[in-house]
Amino acid sequence: MGQTLLANDQLKEEAYEEEKQTFRQKLPEITRSAWEIVRGVVLYVIVGIAIGAAMHGYVPENFFAQYLGTGAWWTVPLAVILAVPMYANAAGIVPVIQVFVAKGVPIGTAIAFMMATVGLSLPEATLLKRL
Repeated sequence: MGQTLLANDQLKEEAYEEEKQTFRQKLPEITRSAWEIVRGVVLYVIVGIAIGAAMHGYVPENFFAQYLGTGAWWTVPLAVILAVPMYANAAGIVPVIQVFVAKGVPIGTAIAFMMATVGLSLPEATLLKRL
């Protein structure tokens, strides 16, 4: 039991020593962590920008406004149903939402689409089911 307490004290001491590091000493680890996050997100952002650009250039002006911009009660549920099969992160879906709003979709419907894409996607549900 005495050895366990000694080992715990050593771990606490090592943790305390890590806390005493200066910002410059922590900077390489911070930079490495930031680049891992950027590498994980950059593909989604590029795909989202590509989809948004394609929608902006090739979809007729009133297409989204015709089906999602009428202000009817069913526009938000329709946006959610259309978003569920998609899988994107929040940064990747922003360019798509920008095109929706530019094409005449109300902001509330566009936000419902964005939230359903990010939080209610089929791949996400499949992963959660396995857990």
